[in-house]
Amino acid sequence: MGYPRENLAPGEVVVIHRHPHWKSLIIPVLVFWAVTVVGGVAIGFGRRALADDTGRLTLTGVVAVVWAVLTVWFLVRPLLTWKTTHFVVTDRRVIYRTGVITRSGIDIPIRRINTVEFRHGLVDRMLRTGTLVIESASDEPLAFHDIPRVEAVHAQLYQELLDDEDAEFDRFGSRSGSLHREPLHREPRREVGR
Repeated sequence: MGYPRENLAPGEVVVIHRHPHWKSLIIPVLVFWAVTVVGGVAIGFGRRALADDTGRLTLTGVVAVVWAVLTVWFLVRPLLTWKTTHFVVTDRRVIYRTGVITRSGIDIPIRRINTVEFRHGLVDRMLRTGTLVIESASDEPLAFHDIPRVEAVHAQLYQELLDDEDAEFDRFGSRSGSLHREPLHREPRREVGR
């Protein structure tokens, strides 16, 4: 399922659309299986211990209701949250939306982004996921966790930043419609303390 077109500006193009990495669903799935096993064992022992059919039926009903409530809370809710969380990079902005009933989100115009970095440990590297950190012109850095293929997203977002700078230079930097421009001279980055 793509990002809803009605949330985009006219002419805006989606470059990247991601949901959180599937690793965010591992704990909910394990909890679901644990609850299912415990419920099955409880019904099995209860049916043995109870002599009358009414007691067995009541126990089965109570366990089924508890199982259903725990399944909704620990599996369905995280699954819906995962499905309704969107990390989108367009040719104009970075969009982050999350929430099922109460939605929240943030838009960061490409032009306002100063730095983009990623972080991932050993397990994240094996799963090809990580945290993307975006620092904009006036805000504290924003960290987006569990971004699938975070290095590719980082590279593509950086490319969008360069493309935006090129387009801005073409709009405002060229003189009298000339397509020739001087290459940008940037000082090499120095390491602190050396």
